Amino acid sequence: MKEAVVLLSGGIDSVTAMAIAMHEGYAVHALSFNYGQRHTIEIEKARHSAAAMGVKKHLVLDINLGAIGGSALTDSIAVPKDREVAEMTRSIPVTYVPARNTIFLSCALAWAEVLGVFDIFIGVHAQDYSGYPDCRPEYINAFEQMANLAIKAAVEGKERVRIHAPLLYLSKAEIIQRGMALGVDYSLTHSCYDPAPDGKACGRCDSCLFRLKGFAVAGLHDPIRYQEL
Repeated sequence: MKEAVVLLSGGIDSVTAMAIAMHEGYAVHALSFNYGQRHTIEIEKARHSAAAMGVKKHLVLDINLGAIGGSALTDSIAVPKDREVAEMTRSIPVTYVPARNTIFLSCALAWAEVLGVFDIFIGVHAQDYSGYPDCRPEYINAFEQMANLAIKAAVEGKERVRIHAPLLYLSKAEIIQRGMALGVDYSLTHSCYDPAPDGKACGRCDSCLFRLKGFAVAGLHDPIRYQEL
């Protein structure tokens, strides 16, 4: 069986990307990160999804991006709430974590090289992205080019790295519909940037609002728990 490394955050996008990889016949090595994010419940959810979907191995790496800061997800910066879509997409939001996907993909590349695997899946998508520069098609293409200049097998002409972003041009509703068709259990996922201590989603941050809109447009019920508003 062919194998792939899949970046798994525990959210809708990464779990759906993992389901697509499995549907395409890949045995999955899932990679998650405890990077100092305030919403660490996503690591627990990633473990649940990885176990439920039968990955070959699930690795959780500790990388303290909180020491760098600069993001509402890793620093003492308030998470924006109750924003309109126009405001969300006007500029790069404070929830952007500097260089996060570059760091994550680099770790995935390192693990893939050790495993002898040359396919890496990431759940970024450009249509609904909140202005994050590392979710663009240009970025994914550039990283793939860089990766093939960086590893031994590619330089020796034996293999080439392929970065798969199967959700890149899908809306959140289309992603959810695709996942449902593949049997994804979205009750095991987490999206909220600022959850309550008991894990309930706030329902008001950008990520929650995109998620809720996605389920509504898809005509489906969101199975996770939200705080009473």
